[in-house]
Amino acid sequence: MAKQPKDFICQVCKQPKKRSDVVRAELIRAPIVATIKKTHPDWSSDGYICVPDLNRFRAQYVQDVLETEKGELSVLEKKVMESLKEEELLSKNINIEFERKLAFGERMADRLAEYAGSWRFIMIFATLLAIWIALNSFVLITRPFDPYPFILLNLILSCIAAIQAPIIMMSQNRQEAKDRLRAEHDYLVNLKAELEIRHLHEKIDHLLMNQWQRLLEIQEIQTELMAELTHKQPHPKNVD
Repeated sequence: MAKQPKDFICQVCKQPKKRSDVVRAELIRAPIVATIKKTHPDWSSDGYICVPDLNRFRAQYVQDVLETEKGELSVLEKKVMESLKEEELLSKNINIEFERKLAFGERMADRLAEYAGSWRFIMIFATLLAIWIALNSFVLITRPFDPYPFILLNLILSCIAAIQAPIIMMSQNRQEAKDRLRAEHDYLVNLKAELEIRHLHEKIDHLLMNQWQRLLEIQEIQTELMAELTHKQPHPKNVD
């Protein structure tokens, strides 16, 4: 009496299959097993799975990989936008922030220092000096109010210089404070930009590694499918 062929039960469809139509569960790769366990938590490595179900889960795994890749790209773009937004908030106008803290006297000192260092002030001051000297040397030569050597003019010039010097120094000190504040702000912006760029490089490297690993897994699945198809193709018989 001929021996009946043994049937193998597929863990997924629960149907009896022939030995040539099933694959041992322990031979299935781990990513495919993880995909199978999502819908069949009772999966066991001691059982079998039929080829149609295995191919279906392989296709499901590839689809999940592609959807995951799209999800990772969208999350990465979202984090980049958040980083750019934070950078925009960090980059502020130092001049406006500094001007808000100045008192009225400090603002006047800055304007006087700015005016004293302009060509307009030099031309006006030179014109006044020329008029002063001309009046006391030629026009009012009989009764000048400040005869040569123009002692009153020297006194006025000395008073102007004595007042102007500390005003210019105060303005220079505030300019140095503004420069220090700008340098600190530039350092913070550059540091945050460097950290963000480094963080983005790490994310890109991690993403590329994941993509490379998944491409290898997909390639191995394709190799397995090609090997199975090659194995199932009927070999041509030799004609004597």
